Amino acid sequence: MADPSSYRPKPGEIPDSPGVYKFRDEHRRVIYVGKAKSLRQRLASYFQDLAGLHPRTATMVTTAASVEWTVVSTEVEALQLEYSWIKEYDPRFNVKYRDDKSYPSLAVTLNEQYPRVQVMRGPKKKGVRYFGPYGHAWAIRETVDLMLRVFPVRTCSAGVFKRSAQIGRPCLLGYIGKCSAPCVGRISPEDHRELAEDFCDFMAGRTGAYLSRLEKEMHAAAEEMEYEKAARLRDDIGALRRAMEKNAVVLADATDADLIAVAEDELEAAVQIFHVRGGRVRGQRGWVTDKVEAVDTAGLVEHALQQLYGDESGESVPKEVLVPVVPEDAAALGQWLAERRGAQVSLRVPQRGDKKSLMETVHRNAQQSLALHKTKRASDLTTRSRALEEIAEALELDGAPLRIECFDISHLQGEDVVASMVVFEDGLARKSEYRRFQVKGFEGQDDVRSMHEVVSRRFKRYLQEKLKTGEWSPEDGEPEDDGRPKRFAYPPQLVVVDGGRPQVAAAQRALEELGIDDVAVCGLAKRLEEVWLPGEDDPVVLPRTSEGLYLLQRVRDEAHRFAIQYQRNKRGKRLKAGPLDEVPGLGESRKQALVKHFGSVKKLRQATIDQICEVPGIGRKTAETVAAALAQAVPAGPAVNTATGEIIEDEAPAPAGPASERGTEQ
Repeated sequence: MADPSSYRPKPGEIPDSPGVYKFRDEHRRVIYVGKAKSLRQRLASYFQDLAGLHPRTATMVTTAASVEWTVVSTEVEALQLEYSWIKEYDPRFNVKYRDDKSYPSLAVTLNEQYPRVQVMRGPKKKGVRYFGPYGHAWAIRETVDLMLRVFPVRTCSAGVFKRSAQIGRPCLLGYIGKCSAPCVGRISPEDHRELAEDFCDFMAGRTGAYLSRLEKEMHAAAEEMEYEKAARLRDDIGALRRAMEKNAVVLADATDADLIAVAEDELEAAVQIFHVRGGRVRGQRGWVTDKVEAVDTAGLVEHALQQLYGDESGESVPKEVLVPVVPEDAAALGQWLAERRGAQVSLRVPQRGDKKSLMETVHRNAQQSLALHKTKRASDLTTRSRALEEIAEALELDGAPLRIECFDISHLQGEDVVASMVVFEDGLARKSEYRRFQVKGFEGQDDVRSMHEVVSRRFKRYLQEKLKTGEWSPEDGEPEDDGRPKRFAYPPQLVVVDGGRPQVAAAQRALEELGIDDVAVCGLAKRLEEVWLPGEDDPVVLPRTSEGLYLLQRVRDEAHRFAIQYQRNKRGKRLKAGPLDEVPGLGESRKQALVKHFGSVKKLRQATIDQICEVPGIGRKTAETVAAALAQAVPAGPAVNTATGEIIEDEAPAPAGPASERGTEQ
C-alpha cells in the first residue's frame, strides 16, 4: 500500500486547464482514468487526508504509485480521450458496464450484393443496418415472418443461397412467396436491394407513407376490378399492421429517443435503456456494474452515455436522449453526441407527460434488473468466497488464491502434443487470459516432461514482463510506459496441474529453476479426485461436498476441455493438409486458383512450369517452387469408392483411421 504523498505532484506542476489523467500502480499498469475541467483542482482533491476520502477513492490512491496527465483544449476532447483510454487500458477502478445478456438485433446486410435479413448478436459490422436490440430472438423472428409477406427479402445463409443457385431451384420460402428468390434470378440485384431498403425504412418507423401507398394501390386495383391483386394488397396491409402492433405506440408524437434510467445501491448499479423509434419501443437493453469508484447518479449516466454511443454514429444516435439526471458536463456531452450524430442532439430530463411516464417504466425495469442480479449474485458470491477459503485452508496458503491458473497436456498417441492454460479470477473463468501451447522441446509422449516445459515457458514470459516493467533486475531493463494489460504479466497465487505427483513435481521444479518461490502448486488427479502437493507422500483429500473441491474440478475440467479443443483443431488441420500446404508463401487464394485451373493436384503435379505460370497471380518463381514441392511430395494412393469399388482418378486425402484422443490422466 503506497502513501499518496510519495508521488504527489507539486501544485505548480499541474496545469489549470482541461485534461485527462491516469493513475498507475507500482507495476506501471493504469488503474484509473479520469477527466477534469481543471486538472489542478481535480488532482488536488485526491491528495488530502485519507480519512476525508470516499473509501473507494482511498483504496485507489493507496494502490496507485504515480499519476500523469494530458492537457487538451476543450472538454469535448477530454471526454473523447477519457473514453478511448478506458477502452484501451481497461482500468480496474473505473466503472465499466457489462451486459447482463447478449441482446439480439435485427440486421440487414446491405454490404452484400443480395442483402440478407437475419438475427445478429455481438459487435456491429460495417455496412450492416441494425434494428433493436430486442429482449428475445423469437420476437424478431415473429416480426420478420409477418413482414416477409410484403418485403420478400432474402433470409437464407450463404451456403443455402449458393446451393439453390447451383441447382436452379429456390428454397421453400421462394415457393411460398416469402422470398423473391434472387438466387435463381427471379429478381434483379437492383430491385432486391430496393426491396431491402424499403424493409429498412419500414423498420425505422417510416410506416405511414408506405401504408398509405398500399391502400391507394388496393383501392385502385378494386376500381379496375383486379380483385385478386386488391385482396393480396389487403392482406399485406393487415400483415404490416400486425407487425406494428407488436410495438405499441408509447409516444404519440413519433419521437426518436433513447430513455436511460439508473437503479443503484451502495455497491452496484443497473442501467436500462429503451430505444424508441417513431414513437414505438424498438429495442431494450440493460447493464450492471460494480461501483468501484466513488460516483453518483450523474456520473453513472455519463459513463452509460460513453459506452452506449462511443462507437456509434449517424442515425444510431437519436435526436433526443432522456436521462434521470443531467451529468455535470452536459454541454460537452451534448456537443460530443451531436458530433457523433452529425446533427443536434437534445440531452434532458423529462418533466411531464408521456415521456415522464415512460421514464418511470424504464426505471422500474432497472430496479427489477438490479434486484434480480443481486439475488443471483448473492448466492454465487458467497459460494465462491467459501470455495476459495476452503482451498486456502486445505493447502495452507497465506491467503485466498484470487488468481488460479491450471495447466493440462493433451495429445493423440504422442502426436500433436499441446497444452492449455486457463485462468480463474475470484472463482470465475477469465477467458481472455486463456493461453495455448505447442510442446516443442521434444517429440513423443511424455506428460511429465511436457508439463515442465509448458510451466517453464509460461513463467519465463512472466519474468520477461517483469523485466520490461522494471520490477525485476531494473538495471537491465527500461520500464514500459504504455500501461496496457500484458499477456503474462500477472502471477497466480496458485498453479493447478491436471495430474498427480509426477506432474506436480515437474511444475514445482520448473518454478524453482526460475527462482520463483511465491506461487503455490498443486495437482488434481482424476482417479480419486485427490489433491497432490509438492514433496508430499500422501495427497490431501477434500470432502466430496466441499465447495473448494468443486472449484478445483471446474478449473481442471475447463483446462481439459480447452486442451482437447486445441488438440482436435491442430490434428484436423494436419489431416486436411495437402502437398500445396508445404509450399512457402503460397496463400489460400492462390492454392484454390491452382486447383481450380488444373482440376486436381494430380494434374497440377503433371503440369510444366510454363503451364503453372498461366494461372493468374502465379509468377515464374512461385511456379518453380510449386513444381519442386510437388515433385518431392509422395503422391497419395488412389482413392477408392467403397460402395462400388471404383478407383477415383483425382487425388483425395486418405481417410484417417479411428483413434481416441485423451488428456493427461492420473
